[in-house]
Amino acid sequence: MSQDSKVKTTESTPPAPTKARKWLPVLDPSGDYYYWWLNTMVFPIMYNLIIVVCRACFPDLQHSYLVAWFVLDYTSDLLYLLDIGVRFHTGFLEQGILVVDKGMIASRYVRTWSFLLDLASLVPTDAAYVQLGPHIPTLRLNRFLRVPRLFEAFDRTETRTAYPNAFRIAKLMIYIFVVIHWNSCLYFALSRYLGFGRDAWVYPDPAQPGFERLRRQYLYSFYFSTLILTTVGDTPLPAREEEYLFMVGDFLLAVMGFATIMGSMSSVIYNMNTADAAFYPDHALVKKYMKLQHVNRRLERRVIDWYQHLQINKKMTNEVAILQHLPERLRAEVAVSVHLSTLSRVQIFQNCEASLLEELVLKLQPQTYSPGEYVCRKGDIGREMYIIREGQLAVVADDGVTQYAVLGAGLYFGEISIINIKGNMSGNRRTANIKSLGYSDLFCLSKEDLREVLSEYPQAQAVMEEKGREILLKMNKLDVNAEAAEIALQEATESRLKGLDQQLDDLQTKFARLLAELESSALKIAYRIERLEWQTREWPMPEDMGEADDEAEPGEGTSKDGEEKAGQEGPSGLE
Repeated sequence: MSQDSKVKTTESTPPAPTKARKWLPVLDPSGDYYYWWLNTMVFPIMYNLIIVVCRACFPDLQHSYLVAWFVLDYTSDLLYLLDIGVRFHTGFLEQGILVVDKGMIASRYVRTWSFLLDLASLVPTDAAYVQLGPHIPTLRLNRFLRVPRLFEAFDRTETRTAYPNAFRIAKLMIYIFVVIHWNSCLYFALSRYLGFGRDAWVYPDPAQPGFERLRRQYLYSFYFSTLILTTVGDTPLPAREEEYLFMVGDFLLAVMGFATIMGSMSSVIYNMNTADAAFYPDHALVKKYMKLQHVNRRLERRVIDWYQHLQINKKMTNEVAILQHLPERLRAEVAVSVHLSTLSRVQIFQNCEASLLEELVLKLQPQTYSPGEYVCRKGDIGREMYIIREGQLAVVADDGVTQYAVLGAGLYFGEISIINIKGNMSGNRRTANIKSLGYSDLFCLSKEDLREVLSEYPQAQAVMEEKGREILLKMNKLDVNAEAAEIALQEATESRLKGLDQQLDDLQTKFARLLAELESSALKIAYRIERLEWQTREWPMPEDMGEADDEAEPGEGTSKDGEEKAGQEGPSGLE
């Protein structure tokens, strides 16, 4: 191992835990402790947002409860300081893994804007009380810089609560209250600046009976601001420039607030409708279809009652579509926690592998049947089995009235028809009429889904077939001779298949040999052709042969010698 790799290994090794780590653990930002701390921080932040501005605009409120304000102020400052400590001990994700190294956490936190805002919100500006006096709460306006923490707490609560739409409405009402509260405080401060009772628009003179009380001052200001921001009207006309500017600003704020409220409420309503459409089937399309096709009133009433039953009793028939966005393993865990106890009651599935049951749970399809509706009839082809989750079903005669037995929650039927058991005298046909007495919730498992799952578990398939065979023997529905004949036929078929496989292997071997010989012959021929091409290139051209004849004419012996040489070279060249 090189020196560089040793250095990398040493750096990637996490440091050993110390006592300080045990006393100051690193919080998971998605954990419960961090969530509850965020909810705790809501109180000091809301206190500063609401009370500080109210104390600054209503002097009587500041003077009357000065000691209580000091206690609450420095309690909120203490929580702000603790929140910075929590930030230094809150991990973060890096490549999907929670980082718990406090040095890395601190280094990352101090480089963010959140750290600067947190420090600015704790600057001791109220130290100026020593020179200016304790009745100037505006010195604490820097505490508003911790508002992003409030938004984070609201976002976490919205994702965790079981009623997100109700929480969104409550959050919107809080925002509206804060805006009206601030506006009422500014209205009272502007009235005091312009002079109480100077005209009909400002707050009346406190010297009048009833208007000197603090509660009356705040409620009057809040009522006046509500009238302006809701654009209800019925407010006195402004008489001064400051009043006109205040009204114009409030009108613009009201327009923006109205748009925000309408958008938020539309979003909430849309989310609620989307959730209902995801959980329950759309009955409006079915009702329109039945109306266009002139379906009789009795059948239409049954369909409407079925939809009404689903919505009133919160029955879901499309669980697969609802959970489709979850990862496969997480979806399996959710389905197991909901339906595994029901599936494990089925006799043929008892003592099966846990992984097999998990696969089967994902294949269960919930179905709801109305009173008097047949689940299956005698002689129908059995393509699925049913597990009763809730309700009662009756095994009835062909007349539909006589009842042979009543099946309750936890029972099942149709399991034999989806398992191919040799010698089954009833084949894959239904042997009884099953009718729902009331509203019944069933789980349906199709033959194709079971076959798909069992293809990966051959041992479990053999066990289930053996259990089904035992059930058929008890019911006298198993033909042993037919079973033996089918087994013999299957063995003969398998033997023939093995023989065909062997013959196919032999043919493939012979074909491979022939192919190899053909390739070898082709290579040899190509080599001989290439050799002949090289040899023919050395032969003289016709023009060269003509010149050689001219030169050989003066001497007869010379031509004979040439012919002898040509005769000697020709055969050798051909060779």
